[in-house]
Amino acid sequence: MATAAPMQFTTVDYVIFALLLVASTGIGLFYAFSGGRQRTTQEFLMADRSMSCLPVSLSLLATFQSAVAILGAPSEVYAFGTQYWFLGCSYFLGLLIPAHVFIPVFYRLRLSSAYEYLELRFNKTVRVCGTVTFIFQMVIYMGVVLYAPALALNAVTGFDLWGAVLAMGLVCTLYTALVRSSRTATPGGLWSDSLSSFRGG
Repeated sequence: MATAAPMQFTTVDYVIFALLLVASTGIGLFYAFSGGRQRTTQEFLMADRSMSCLPVSLSLLATFQSAVAILGAPSEVYAFGTQYWFLGCSYFLGLLIPAHVFIPVFYRLRLSSAYEYLELRFNKTVRVCGTVTFIFQMVIYMGVVLYAPALALNAVTGFDLWGAVLAMGLVCTLYTALVRSSRTATPGGLWSDSLSSFRGG
């Protein structure tokens, strides 16, 4: 039985990859250098609640996607069967309950994060503990999220694995500095995330 030749990026793949990076950066730069400077936390974090449903929904979709899910879920199903779909069923409860119980409370109180609510409901110590726990979890999670696509990039392009991890970390840091810290961070971030939802995270 003949072994299949390993898949490699072609010129078309590199062009599409570059165009997606340029489009994301272009959206960020457009919003970074146009519009007025944001003056309040609400304007910076929530776009002053002025964005329509479409970019917010697509941004949330892109936020829930990650290389771990895109690469890992099909592998899990292939290796161990379709019981993984039970996790998808749990999202109905896991998303409907917060959407109808917690989000309306946060919206009425004009809060921008669950941590603000923790301080409002309990005290600042609880808020800080929740924040530190989340940061710790995200630092560990980001290591996995950077490693997984770097592994895929290494497989199809031949880039050095740790060079790919470093390059992706630098690109993400630059993107965050340009788009998320710009004068109109939220609209630029939402539209850039909307583009990301179509290209798979």
